[in-house]
Amino acid sequence: MSEFQNYPRITPFLWFESNAEEAADFYVGIFKNSRKLDALKSPGGGPALTVSFELDGQKFTALNGGPHHQFNDAISLVIRCDTQEEIDYYWDKLTADGGSEVQCGWLKDKFGLSWQVTPARIAELVSNPAGFKAMLTMKKLNIAELEGAVAG
Repeated sequence: MSEFQNYPRITPFLWFESNAEEAADFYVGIFKNSRKLDALKSPGGGPALTVSFELDGQKFTALNGGPHHQFNDAISLVIRCDTQEEIDYYWDKLTADGGSEVQCGWLKDKFGLSWQVTPARIAELVSNPAGFKAMLTMKKLNIAELEGAVAG
């Protein structure tokens, strides 16, 4: 039985040009409770065609699919953080080595994949007009500043 048969019915499938294994290693190195699961080697040798990995319980498959498609902001991965320390940790790791800050808690990692690094209480904080306005001025979200804006 292949590892894939044990996957959830729906699994994110990420297209990389040729560095799927590097990306999987990068992500597994950031998130606790994470691991590489399996690699499907290309016929005739060369890099893996696909690499399966798990990030904190969520399974993913990465494909070395060539330069035909690039990531864009139409899809992003959200990281729910309970503390500012968690936000800072994930922000720093994911923007390292060529990643970039975007706006309102969004960033792009060095592979071009978009992430949202957000407080667990984001909906509560930005449902207040002052909290929403404060968020619009931020790149990396700051929980204390959002709470201060809400408290007013």
